Order: sequence, then C-alpha cells, then structure tokens
Amino acid sequence: MITVELDNFSLREICRSGQCFRMHETAENNTYELVAGDKYLKISQAGSIVNFYCNDVEFICYWVPYFDIDSDYGRYIEKVNPRDKYLSAAVQCGNGIRILRQDLWEMIITFLISQQNNISRIRSCIERLCVRYGEKLKAGDTEYYSFPTPQQLSGATEEVRRLGMGYRARYIVETTRSILEGEVSLEKLYQMKYYRRARKELMKLSGVGEKVADCICLFALHHMDAFPIDTHIRQVLDEHYRRGFPNRRYHGMRGIMQQYIFYYELIGERGKI
Repeated sequence: MITVELDNFSLREICRSGQCFRMHETAENNTYELVAGDKYLKISQAGSIVNFYCNDVEFICYWVPYFDIDSDYGRYIEKVNPRDKYLSAAVQCGNGIRILRQDLWEMIITFLISQQNNISRIRSCIERLCVRYGEKLKAGDTEYYSFPTPQQLSGATEEVRRLGMGYRARYIVETTRSILEGEVSLEKLYQMKYYRRARKELMKLSGVGEKVADCICLFALHHMDAFPIDTHIRQVLDEHYRRGFPNRRYHGMRGIMQQYIFYYELIGERGKI
C-alpha cells in the first residue's frame, strides 16, 4: 500500500465527474475500486490522505500519471477570476477533480457510447462490452474484465447492438475497423502536440463529432485546452457567458474549467444526480 497526502484531490468528485466509468464506491467508507485498461486498483481516502493499494512500481509508473498527481491544481484554481461568481462557485464545488490520463483507445470507445446517454447507462454498457470481449483477470480475490483491445473487438459486428449500444454499435464496429486498418493511428495521435490537429484527426472516426473528439483530447491525450460542449455546458455559456467564455484568461487550462462547470451542473446545488 502506498500512502500519500494530496491537496485538491477527491476520489468522490473524480468518480462522479463524468470522465471515467469503471470507477465505483465500495461498501467500505470512502473506498473505491477502479479498472483502467487491464489494471485494477483499490483506493481509499480520509481527508487529504489517500491510500493506493498497489506496489511502488505500479503507483509511480501508472497511477501517478493516471491521476495527474504531479500537477499543482491549486495553481489552476488561483487563476480563476474572483469576480466570476459562477465559476468561483463551480470550482469550490469540485476543487478535488483531476483531469485523468486515460487510455486513448478506451476513451474513444467510451465516448462513442456516451452519446445521448446518461452516466448510469454508460457504465452498464461499458461493463457489458468488457465482459463480452475483454479478458477475465484477477487481482487477489477480485475478478474483473479488462477493456477490450481493438484486436479483441475485431470480430464484433452488430452483435454489439444487443449489448445495449443501440445506434452506437455501428460507430464502434466502424471505428474498430478504421484503427485496425491504419486509417487513424493511435500512436500518431499520442505524438500530436497540438490539440486542434489531434481533434481533427479524431473526427475522421465514425461517430466522432466535435464534442466526442474534445472529450477524448481532454481525458486521454491531456490536451488541457479541449473544452467539450454538451447540453449542460451550452446552457451555462448561454446564461453566464453570453459574450463567450474567457478563453484567453484560461488558455492552457480551459478543459479544467470545463470540468468544474460540468461537475457543478450535475452535482452542485442543482442536484441533478
């Protein structure tokens, strides 16, 4: 077990922020389980003290970058305009959120599934996909399924529709084919330094529009200027930022501000979930 003290870090807020869908709270107080790719993690928190139930190598090589632990989110929070009452409230509500560095392939399929979907249903769809096509693995006494690779999904057809994917099944099948045939390269996407270029490349994939591409850029490629706009964010922009979001002020961190806003709309005083 690795124990660290972290500021601006909340497992509860990360779990409910709409970034990852294979993380859930257990029956143990403030304890969570997470499956990312083929890795499993048990993690708990008491105040600023966080316990990672894994070995040193896995913690340093995988979970530190995954949770963006080395970044100082207090620095981002200090940049918020104190006169912006709405954004200040949003940050106060979700100041424990981190932008996760998740697997690119997993995020492509995840956010194809997320379209016109709610968080509970997204979780269920992803779990069914993993059970059907992923590899059954074990961590101690815990059994879990890895997220299926493109090769494991290569035989998927419209059968995917029966897993609850609906019209998104076609996107999953066609996107898998595009990746396997090299029409879009995951390796090249990882190497792209510029957000706009990566976004444009992702939009070559079946079913990937601007919002989905932005989610993938933010939650997998860690392009912090990506600013996904869904119904919630559009309503906020129309109500609070009629002259446009202050992009210049938040250059290089727009995606972080988007997550504070998104979380506030879902979890904050509006109490939508």
